Amino acid sequence: MPVGAGSGLHFLVGPTIAFVVLAFLALFMRWAFGTGYGRERPAAPPGDELLTRIATLSRRESALALRAVLSDAGIRSTIRCPAPHRADVLVFPEDAARARAVAVTFSSPE
Repeated sequence: MPVGAGSGLHFLVGPTIAFVVLAFLALFMRWAFGTGYGRERPAAPPGDELLTRIATLSRRESALALRAVLSDAGIRSTIRCPAPHRADVLVFPEDAARARAVAVTFSSPE
């Protein structure tokens, strides 16, 4: 039933529809991009990490040098800097033993 121009309520129809659409969008966005409050992530089984830390160095440049040495040995690695003046060198678990052997012979340029 259309609202007539003389009924006195015609000026409320547009804002009401806009408010309902915005409320729906807000609820949808909260659902789609929410943090999942109240839901816990399943814990990973111990020993099932993707990367293993083989060395912790005090300078990022030293970690990059160790990473280059590991790369020359055919070992894939990456660096994580969790805090200032700390750089961790990470490798895949299957390469960890070889990487530790290479890291022992590494002398950092500090």
